[in-house]
Amino acid sequence: MGLRHNEARTLPSSVIQRLQSLAGERLGLESREGKELLISNRAGRHMRKLGISSPEEYLRVVEADPEGGAARELLDLLTTNHTAFWREPSHFRWFAEYLAALPARRTITVWCAAASTGEEPHTLAMLAHEVFGAAAPRRVRVLATDVSTRVLETAEQAIYTSERVSALPDRLARRYFEPGRGRWRNHLRVGSSVREMVHFRWLNLTGPFPRMGPYPVVFCRNVMIYFSPELRARMVGKLFDTIEPSGYLLVGHAEGLVGIESVASPVQTAVYRKRAT
Repeated sequence: MGLRHNEARTLPSSVIQRLQSLAGERLGLESREGKELLISNRAGRHMRKLGISSPEEYLRVVEADPEGGAARELLDLLTTNHTAFWREPSHFRWFAEYLAALPARRTITVWCAAASTGEEPHTLAMLAHEVFGAAAPRRVRVLATDVSTRVLETAEQAIYTSERVSALPDRLARRYFEPGRGRWRNHLRVGSSVREMVHFRWLNLTGPFPRMGPYPVVFCRNVMIYFSPELRARMVGKLFDTIEPSGYLLVGHAEGLVGIESVASPVQTAVYRKRAT
């Protein structure tokens, strides 16, 4: 009964502030007014899952092992994972044109740095199939990373509702999905020829990168809007360090980059080309 009573209780402001600080330290998320109730609700659900009734005890558990399972589960709950198929479609049209212009026999790895539930990296693999046909798995590999283990599990399953898939152009929806049956009726799964091209990994973009790249194309869209300007600038620098000379960085349309003239130049909306030297 104690846990049921606690379900309706807002966490103390001191606990919420410490959880906000933890999200800032680990994920670079800014503390914004109006997020207190969301943090309280999500942390409250996590407390109940762990069987903890005291907010102070919960905070001790999370802080005791900042790299452990409890802390990572909490950070999963605090991250925003809004995505969609065919979001900002001009970027996908650009990518298809880029692939069509690749020199013969060149193979590439494209990095999708904020993969969320997998719509973006799977779409990139579909477009490679559109350009290269059966040779696509030999020509293009998609590395897809995210800080949330929860969304990566969903992405690897590659199962989406028919409603979500309807945002794609019809030719892609018809060609690259398998219909579900039984309890999966009204769901579609990305076909195996596309799934085999996408490789999912956990990565915190605000932390140190492992040795990566160089990549000819990096998609890092609609994630930096959640970060402070200082962290955003550092992240952009790290991203360009992973891109080969004359390679490309794509960010969200609302994330226009400034102060990078010495490193890259704009190609079209939210597409930047790294300078050759």
